[in-house]
Formats: sequence, structure tokens, C-alpha cells
Amino acid sequence: MGSVTNRALRSPSMTGSRWLALAVLCAGALMAIVDETIVAVSLPAIQRDLGFSQSGLAWVTGAYLIAFAGLLLLGGRLGDLLGRRRVFLAGLVVFTAASVLCGLAWTSGALVVARFVQGIGAAALTAVILGMIVTLFPEPRERAKAIGAFSFVQASGGTIGTLAGGLITQVVSWHWIFFVNVPIGLVALGLALRLLDRERGTGLGAGADVPGAALVTGALMTLVYTIIRVEEHGWASAHTLGFGALGLALLAAFLVRQAKAANPLLPLRVFRSRRLSGANVALFLLVASMFGFMFTTVLYLREVVGLGARETGFAMVPTAAAIAVVSLGVSARLNTRFGEWRVLLAGLVLLVAGLALLGIAPADASYIADVLPALALLGTGFGMAMPALMALGMADATPEDSGLASGLFNTTQQVGGALGLAVLAVLSATRTTTLLGQGSDETAALLGGYQLAYRIGAGIVLVTLVFAALALRPAPAAKAPRAVAAA
Repeated sequence: MGSVTNRALRSPSMTGSRWLALAVLCAGALMAIVDETIVAVSLPAIQRDLGFSQSGLAWVTGAYLIAFAGLLLLGGRLGDLLGRRRVFLAGLVVFTAASVLCGLAWTSGALVVARFVQGIGAAALTAVILGMIVTLFPEPRERAKAIGAFSFVQASGGTIGTLAGGLITQVVSWHWIFFVNVPIGLVALGLALRLLDRERGTGLGAGADVPGAALVTGALMTLVYTIIRVEEHGWASAHTLGFGALGLALLAAFLVRQAKAANPLLPLRVFRSRRLSGANVALFLLVASMFGFMFTTVLYLREVVGLGARETGFAMVPTAAAIAVVSLGVSARLNTRFGEWRVLLAGLVLLVAGLALLGIAPADASYIADVLPALALLGTGFGMAMPALMALGMADATPEDSGLASGLFNTTQQVGGALGLAVLAVLSATRTTTLLGQGSDETAALLGGYQLAYRIGAGIVLVTLVFAALALRPAPAAKAPRAVAAA
């Protein structure tokens, strides 16, 4: 298998086109991440044109997230078995075709189905990218730069989606938030066919686990569905408890299956790596807080500070800009000089500080004085933390399991983001309702809810910091034997 893996993507490596190949991979990832949030600003227009009910409108986002998060692990393993290039190309084709169907949607049901199919394509193309990057850039310094670029896409895609969705909907129409994927997808597909060399995976016979695939896909889809419906039904409702229990039961059955199967979908041996397991736990906590921050900040700027939709989109740009500068231009040098663990801890400290500042921002906040410094800290901290965490998580992945590790990392990110957003949204809304009941005016009540979300987010990152400091600490280097003096 090693020789087959080493041949993978050899053409870019030999011709010096690896960085263009990386751009293609990142373009695919960016489309997938952007489409999680690009519909947010367009939902009122979509509801008006297609006749969505208020509860049904949530499925424009929910259908995409359920398919995306639910199929990432399966997509990563299929990349190892069938070849990561093949899975990436298939995902790109499905995503681009589904984007056309989304833009042409004539009924609410047609849009929901097309969004689900779009999520399938997003899962397939995204799941294998990190594994392809690890193979494409074996040299540590170049790999750090490549992972930094991918981390920028992962970290800033949501902000870019919010900004792009508002601008496109205002200038053209909501249909074009989907149609814009088509030329990008076609160009990426043409370049990928030229730049990514063919590879053969280990074959389905070496790891085909249909029952395991069904169990984990059902478990992840059920759990993500449960999470994204929490705000509507509540944590203690029969709906949440019932579907949550079903998802956990399916997940437990999957783990039992993996321990006994001859060719498991997720070989449990991968969790023997302290760095891979620890990095996934840290990523889950980190993304849970940061997804909540992004959506909370949009609502805070709109409903408390009073910015319009377009102004809010532009107000979030400094975060994406800071992430870009740090992850693309600085993080690789920092990781090489100081080590990923130290850079990760420093980034987490900045994130705690940024969230803490937002947690005390007033209702009459000045954007320049009260909000911008926090956004700069958060962008810088995330730009440092994400590349370091990804590098730590992928460091022990073998060539045979790099697609699986990539899919696991992306699954952790999506599920953590969905859970964090649901938890912070519910706690924020509950706090707002309590304050309204105590006689606070609407602005003060909303502010109190958002401040609570920021403070809880800061607490989650602080827990992440402590965990990373203990669990991801590098092993001490072995001391060189002392020379014996000549007699």
C-alpha cells in the first residue's frame, strides 16, 4: 500500500504544481463551508418566493448540515478504499450539480431535497482533503503552510458565506447564492482532473463494512438532526430525548461493530494515538465555542448595536482578514519555530480574551472601541490555533488511514459546531426570556442573552486550553547518551 500511496498525487509533486493543486482542494472546501451560512441572510427572500412555513424554513440549512456532517466519516473511509482523488471528484460533481438544482428550485420541497444532495457532495469532497494535503506535502515546513491555507478556509468560510449571501441577494437574487458555485465548481473540476494524479485505494474488499457504514451514518444524521431542532423543541422535550437516545444507541452499536468486524469502517486502533484523539476532543470544544460566537455576533450587531445586514457582513470581515493573515502568512513559521503545541496554547489564550471582551460589550457599543479589538483577537487566535491543532491531529496518521483521519477531523468539526451553536442559542434565548420576565426592556434582555453566550464560550475555550496543555503536551525528547571520556 505504501508504494501506491506514494504514487498518489505524484504529478503535482514532480512538476511543482502542488500549490495550484492545493488551491483547487481549498476551493472545493470553501464552497462546502460557505454554503453552510450563505443562505442565512437570504432566508426571508426564500421563504417569500417558495412559500416556506416558519418551521419548514429551518430545513434549508438543516437538510444540508445533516447530510454534510452525517456522511463525512464514511466519505473519508471511502477515500482510503476507492482512492481520495476519485471521491473528491465525485463529491465536486454532485455538489455542483445540486447547486444548479438549488438555484432552479421551484417549490420548498425541491429546495430541501437539493440541499440534502448538495450536503452529500460537500461531505464527499471535504472528507478527503486533509488526507490529500498530508500526502501532497510530506516536508514539514511546506505541510505547515498547506495546512495553514486549509485552516483559513475552514475558519473563515462561515464569515465569507454571511457576507457573500447578503451582497448577492441584495444585488441579484437568492438564486445566485447557489448558481455562483457552478463556474467555480466547473473550473475546480477541470483543474483537479489535470493536477491530481490517479491513485488506487486499498479496495472495498480491504475495508468494506456496510453495516458499520449504515450505523454511523444513521447515528450522525440522527444526532445532528436532534441538535439543530433543540431550539424549537427544547432540551427536555420528548422529541430531543427520544431522537438523542436513538442517535447515541446507534453510535454505541457502531462502536461495538467496529470492535468485532474483520474489516471495520473506523478501525479503533486510530484512537491509540494520543495526539489524534486529543486533537479531536480539543477541536470539538474549540469549534463549539467559535460557531456560537459567529452567529451570536451577527445577532448582537443587528439587534443590539443596530447595524443593517450589509453593514453586519462587513463588520465581520476583520475576523476573516486576521485569520487569513495569520493562518496563511504566519502560522507555518510559528509552528516550525515554537512547535504546534505552544502555538495552539497561545492562540487559545487570545480566543479567551476576545470572547471575554465581547462578554462585557455594552448595548451602546462603539464598533471601533468595543467590538473591533475583540474580533481582531478572535481572528488572530483562531488563525493560530486551527493550523496547529490540525497538524497535531494528523501527525500520527498513517498513509493508509489518512483519509479516515481527515474524515474524522471534519466530522468532529461539524458535529461540534452544530452542538455548540444549539447549546449557546438555547442558553442565550433562555436568559433573554428570563430578563424580559423580570421587567428588562428588549434591548437589555437581548444583550444579557448574548453576553451570557460569550461568557460561556470563553469558559469552553478555557477548558480547551487546560485540556490541550495536559493532553497534547509533546513527549520530552530523549536525552543523548553522555560521552565516555577516554582513559
